Amino acid sequence: MTRDFEVLREERLHGGFFTLLRMHLRHTLHGGGWSEVLTRELYHRSSCVAVVPYDPIADRVVLIEQFRVGPLKSGENPWLLEIVAGAVEPGERPDEVAHRETMEEAGSRIRELIPVSEFFTTPGGCSESIALYCGIVDSAGLGGVHGLAEEHEDILVSVIDFAEAMVLLGEGRIRSAIPIIGLQWLALNRDRIRMRYGAA
Repeated sequence: MTRDFEVLREERLHGGFFTLLRMHLRHTLHGGGWSEVLTRELYHRSSCVAVVPYDPIADRVVLIEQFRVGPLKSGENPWLLEIVAGAVEPGERPDEVAHRETMEEAGSRIRELIPVSEFFTTPGGCSESIALYCGIVDSAGLGGVHGLAEEHEDILVSVIDFAEAMVLLGEGRIRSAIPIIGLQWLALNRDRIRMRYGAA
């Protein structure tokens, strides 16, 4: 089966924290032929990186909490438990961003960076892609408020036992998709990581 698409027209509706585009396009169909011309809005932003900071010796996870505008329209609590994340700036590699953001948002250096996965967060309407890592850290002394004032960041850092992180996950108290994916990966790979560091 041939898969193809055509972007017939693209309009820039807004440029701000995100760029909002309106795209007029069509694509081939699974049963053959072409679709009608579709009109879709697309939030466009650069690629991003996320890191699960994990201390395999202490078996502890570093979580952050910050205000997010997304939950406001649904009436949910806008202060979300998350993991370290940030955008890839021009000329940066994802692994460089992982190290930079972990220091800025959690005050921690990464001892080893383990690639986890790359994925689109909301492919139905947003171009954002995430390179997800597990960052091996020393959690001793971590905590407090972090973030860059010029980026209006107000980030509360907490270090919790892995078991407590799994309770938060199981109770649905972590409401953002990226930390859910990261913590589920850690649950599947934790024993292997701890064995590498002589902690299991």
